[in-house]
Amino acid sequence: MNSRIPLYVGGLLGPFGGGIVSAMLPELGRSFGVSEGAAATSLTAYLLPFALVMLVSGSLGERWGLARSIRFAYVGYVLAALLAVVAPWFWAFQVSRALQGVANAFTTPLLLAKLAAVTPKDRLGRALGTYGAMQAIGQTTAPLVGGLAAEGAWQWAFVGLAAVAAVLAVGPLPADEPDGERREPARLRDAWRSPVLLVGGVAFVSWASLAGLPFLVSFRLDDAFSLSPGARGLVLTGFGFAGAITARLTGGAVDRFGPRSIVGAGLLISAFAVGSIGLAAWLPAVVVAWAVSGICAQLVLVGIHATVLVGGSSGGGGVISVVTALRFLGMSASPAVFTGIYRYDAALGFLAPALLLALTIPVVHVWWPRRDRA
Repeated sequence: MNSRIPLYVGGLLGPFGGGIVSAMLPELGRSFGVSEGAAATSLTAYLLPFALVMLVSGSLGERWGLARSIRFAYVGYVLAALLAVVAPWFWAFQVSRALQGVANAFTTPLLLAKLAAVTPKDRLGRALGTYGAMQAIGQTTAPLVGGLAAEGAWQWAFVGLAAVAAVLAVGPLPADEPDGERREPARLRDAWRSPVLLVGGVAFVSWASLAGLPFLVSFRLDDAFSLSPGARGLVLTGFGFAGAITARLTGGAVDRFGPRSIVGAGLLISAFAVGSIGLAAWLPAVVVAWAVSGICAQLVLVGIHATVLVGGSSGGGGVISVVTALRFLGMSASPAVFTGIYRYDAALGFLAPALLLALTIPVVHVWWPRRDRA
C-alpha cells in the first residue's frame, strides 16, 4: 500500500489544478483587465490541451519510462504554475494554463498505468476507487482553496500548486521495470483498437451526460429555486463529495461483481437521477439526485479504469490515455450540446442526457470487452 500513496496524492493534483480558477474569475478579470467571460476561458485553456495531448501521452510515456515521464511532467507543472504567478499579460497566463494542462496529460494516465502495474489484479478495483476518491477531493476542494487564495492575492494559489508539484517531483515513485525486463511498449496506434474506442465512447457519453452537467444544474438551481451563488456552489460540491466518500466501496464492488455490471448499474441509476433534476420541484430532491449522480460517476469511472488497466499490461498507459482523453472531450462538449436544449425546455434539458445514459446501457451489456481483452 505504501508504494501506492504517492500515486494517489499525484492523482489529486490534476483536477485540483484544473478547477483552481473557478472561484477567482472576477479577480483574474480585474487583474488582467479582461471580462469575467474572457477570464473563464482559462478553464478551457487548461482542459483542451489536457484532453488532446492525452490522446498520445500515455503511449509516449510508456516509451520513455513511466516513472521518468511522471517526474518530468511534475517539473513542467512547477514551471508552468510559476509562469502563472509572474504573467504580466492575460495571454501569458493562458499559455501557463495550457502548459499546466499538457503537464497533467503526462501525469493522470501514467499514474493510473503505474498504479495498475503495482496492484494485484484482485485488488485493482479498490486501488482505482481510492485514486478516484482523491481526484474527486481535488475537484471538490479546488474552488474553495482558489477562492480563499483570491481573498488575498490569487497568485498564491499557483505558488501552492508549484510547491505541491515540486514535492511530488522529488518524492518516491514505484520504480519502472529494469531495462532488461521491460516489455516492448505498444505503438501509438495500438491504443486505438475497437475495444478501446468502445470503452472510450462510453466514457465520452457518460462524462458529457453526467460529470459535465454542473453548469446545467447551476442553471436549474438559479431558475427554479433562486439560490445565491454560494448556495449553488454548495449544492454542486455534493457531486464530488458523494463520489469521494463512496469511491472505495465502488472499487470493492468492481472487484466482486466485475466492471461491466458496475458500469451498467451506474448508467442506469444516473439516468434516473439526472432526469429527475429537471422534473423535481423540491430542492432537497435535486440535492439528493445530484449527489447520487456523483456516486454513479464513480461507478462508471472505476469500472472503465478496471476494464482497461487490468494486469498493468504493456500498452495500458496508451489505452487509459486515449480513454481519459475521450472522457474529458465529452465533458468539454456538454455545454454546447445541452445548453440550447435546456433553454428551450428545462425538463428536456435534463431528460436528453438521461436518455443518452440509458441508451448506452445496451452497448455495455452486449459489447463490453473482457478485462483481459481491452
